[in-house]
Amino acid sequence: MDVKKILSYVDHTLLSQSATWDEIKAILDDGIKYGCASCCIPASFVKQAKEYVGDRVAICTVIGFPNGYSTTATKCFETEDAIKNGADEIDMVINIGWLKDKKHDLILDEIKAIKAACQGKILKVIIETCLLTDDEKVKMCEIVSRSGADFIKTSTGFSTAGATKHDVQIFADNVASHLKIKAAGGISSLEDAEDFINIGATRLGTSRIVKIVKALEKGEQHDKQDTSY
Repeated sequence: MDVKKILSYVDHTLLSQSATWDEIKAILDDGIKYGCASCCIPASFVKQAKEYVGDRVAICTVIGFPNGYSTTATKCFETEDAIKNGADEIDMVINIGWLKDKKHDLILDEIKAIKAACQGKILKVIIETCLLTDDEKVKMCEIVSRSGADFIKTSTGFSTAGATKHDVQIFADNVASHLKIKAAGGISSLEDAEDFINIGATRLGTSRIVKIVKALEKGEQHDKQDTSY
């Protein structure tokens, strides 16, 4: 698969607790340069980031992150604030305890409420697959398919593991046709990225792919310099 095509699937991500504006700005610059789908950054940087990039790249942020156990009202406020500040996309974390308790209606109602707070912007629902059984993953495919959300997403990248091909295959086999899939966390190579896309992911949450492409570019430049002597 063409590298530019892979990059167009990437939500170029920096969610480190210690992230500075200079580091966020570098992510934004790379997202623009490499044609990424969005840049996913902490909510506190959204306003400044949107003012910086304008419409050159979509700004994504995270809600109820990374644990998911904030109240629905809190998550809705976070969402409304992020949208007001210029966020184009919202990635929310479900209440995993509710899923373990089989409070499926509460999960569905929460996602619907957050989708309404998005005011037409894209909503991705993080279910943290590494903490779930396969049956729970299938159930979340059903719930998210009914919720009005735009994507189901594997992982925060802050728990015990990230995306696996097994989990993305479960999504592909069980979501409604209108629901898109985002794989996030642990995507460490162009081959990984292509595999996830071929299974059915249309977004990839990762910081590594752009770094890999930049390293390849440097290698190519070095080779060209070497052969010119």
